[in-house]
Amino acid sequence: MRRAVLIVNPFSTSVTDERVARIEGVLRGRVEVVTRRTDGPGHAAELAREAAAEADAIFVFSGDGTYNEAINGADGAVPFGFLPGGGTSVVPRALGLPRDPTAAAERLVASLVAGRTRTIAVGRVNGRRFAFSAGIGLDAELIRRVDRRGRAPDGKRPGNMAFMATLAGLLAERRLRVPPQLEVEGHGRAAFLLVANGEPYTYAGPLPVVVNRAARFEGGLDFVAPRRLTPALAPGFLWRAFRGTVGESRSVLAGHDVDRLVARCDSPLPLQADGEDLGDVTEAIFEAERDALTVLA
Repeated sequence: MRRAVLIVNPFSTSVTDERVARIEGVLRGRVEVVTRRTDGPGHAAELAREAAAEADAIFVFSGDGTYNEAINGADGAVPFGFLPGGGTSVVPRALGLPRDPTAAAERLVASLVAGRTRTIAVGRVNGRRFAFSAGIGLDAELIRRVDRRGRAPDGKRPGNMAFMATLAGLLAERRLRVPPQLEVEGHGRAAFLLVANGEPYTYAGPLPVVVNRAARFEGGLDFVAPRRLTPALAPGFLWRAFRGTVGESRSVLAGHDVDRLVARCDSPLPLQADGEDLGDVTEAIFEAERDALTVLA
């Protein structure tokens, strides 16, 4: 019988003891499974590193930040199954899994038993892997401000409504104006930079935010970088972001299926990967690692 490790972040938005028990029941009907819970930032990477040495697969029931830690820890050694436990859970949604974690577990364990897998690329920024997105500037600043709101008494992160309210406040504060403040090497100057490892870049509630409709997890990186953001340009940018046509605008720098991208900032700007604040940077090197991660499919 195959062996699996289930990594659970008990602080993720949708994770409860009852749901963990249901998922364990689904998995134990088909494989030997050991459940390990994270106890703080960075712990998922350690647990995934250990699991990669002893298991045939790793299941992660959490949000996107814990998925990010886990893929960095396991280093592509074994297949992954991502179970939606966060407020957004971009990775399993983008891979076509059900929003219900028990239903997702049923699909994924069947894939493990049958040997059905999919090999995808991951991105890397300044050495940190990311599964679906990374950015410099506006979106990274948004994530930082949401984090500053703190967590609920049960340790869970603010949800989609907090993100939308924070974004509205951020744009109002800037009066929808962001001037050019970084250089995308070989392309030109821009206000901020969004780099996608697949499609979509993220979700705004039920709606996908798409950098490029042609982006694929099996390919290289896609990026868009508005030359500037103004009250006149902002509505069009947001509209195109929901349609996947941002890169078609003349006011936006864009690239598809690239292996390497370098951005240099005029002054330190926030950097994020998979919704995790990586601090301020003056330079960021984005790289595509093709065929780097096997996922259950």
